[in-house]
Amino acid sequence: QVQLVESGGGLVQPGGSLRLSCAASGNIYSIYAMGWYRQAPGKQRELVADTTSGGTIRYVEFVKGRFTISRDNAKNTVYLQMNSLKPEDTAVYYCNAEISERHDPTWRNYWGQGTQVVVSS
Repeated sequence: QVQLVESGGGLVQPGGSLRLSCAASGNIYSIYAMGWYRQAPGKQRELVADTTSGGTIRYVEFVKGRFTISRDNAKNTVYLQMNSLKPEDTAVYYCNAEISERHDPTWRNYWGQGTQVVVSS
């Protein structure tokens, strides 16, 4: 079994910063991609940023220059540093990872439980 556990959400004023963390644990053999998605009320879940084990990183346009994704492979952890936050960044942020387990080469997609980010004055 594999679990993704997020932390770091909360309430912040516009222009402020937050750092999200997501740690993967369990019967992990290898992790290919780790990333962050978000879902605002009444909207579909959307990609924010992701990174592969080879170091490829992609951001969606609306966070470029403000958010930074990083990964610690030794800790199976991905981070999202969010700066210059705007009210429209308010959403539940979900961690996502593509993982293969020991004794099973199949790549599977896993989600964390989500962490709420509220940007408001």
